Amino acid sequence: QVQLVESGGGLVQAGGSLRLSCAASGSIFVIKTMGWYRQAPGKQRELVADITLGGNTNYADSVKGRFTISRDNAKKMVYLQMNSLKPEDTAVYYCNVDWFGLGSRWGQGTQVTVSS
Repeated sequence: QVQLVESGGGLVQAGGSLRLSCAASGSIFVIKTMGWYRQAPGKQRELVADITLGGNTNYADSVKGRFTISRDNAKKMVYLQMNSLKPEDTAVYYCNVDWFGLGSRWGQGTQVTVSS
């Protein structure tokens, strides 16, 4: 059974940092793309950043220069280093993993709250 387990969310003051982690398990298929999305109250879920198998990255304009996505293919993990956090970064952050031959799955979400 495919499972995604996220960790690292929490409460931080503006200007602070957090690191999110997501561990994928339960599939023999190769992972294609790993990414992080977020959803703030009353808003649609949006892409924060993703990274391909080859290491190509893509970021939302709002987080460029502040967030860094990385992955460990051997451990089947994806990370999101978030620096210079702003109150508008407050949201539930979701891990998304897309496998060749299987499709994509979502994690359960982890809350990130940035106080001003």
